[in-house]
Amino acid sequence: MATDTRATVLPGFVAHKKVKKVYGITRNVGMTIAGIPAEAINLLDVLRANAMLYQIQRKRIVPVKVVANLASIILFSQRLYPYEVQVIIGGYDDEGYHLYSLDPFGSAIEDDMIATGSGSPVAYGVLESGYSNGMSIDEGLVLAVKAINAAIKRNVYTGDDFDVATITIEKGYVELTDEEKKKIFN
Repeated sequence: MATDTRATVLPGFVAHKKVKKVYGITRNVGMTIAGIPAEAINLLDVLRANAMLYQIQRKRIVPVKVVANLASIILFSQRLYPYEVQVIIGGYDDEGYHLYSLDPFGSAIEDDMIATGSGSPVAYGVLESGYSNGMSIDEGLVLAVKAINAAIKRNVYTGDDFDVATITIEKGYVELTDEEKKKIFN
């Protein structure tokens, strides 16, 4: 999972240059955000609390689909005054790796690769031209950083820096350090 770090307010005001947009929900599930950070963080807090309760009560990792479904229900329940967010929820469970895109009205779509936010049209161009099934994690990281970099160069609402996190069975949710990000970027 990779995100830029720019927070903007229409019509193009840069509110902050170093906003965190990728988060761990549990060891096996993470989330990226696009849209209004406060609303996304509220959603994140509810997902974290419920995922932890699920794991404590059932004594097993929470399935990615369960987290995505809960997010979908929360977003749908707010449809009259929708959260202005797009989120990606991804990770692994007993059935393998999963990635879900959720819109402000709660539609949850599972896919192999997803881009959200204002830079997504540019990012999709890079992702679709470079993605193939069975890519290694290192190849996927390079592709994700290329997609973010393309969006930074071509979209005024995307920019400044990027954050990257991986979710693997071996290490769980891990955010890359600045040195690791530089190595991928170069």
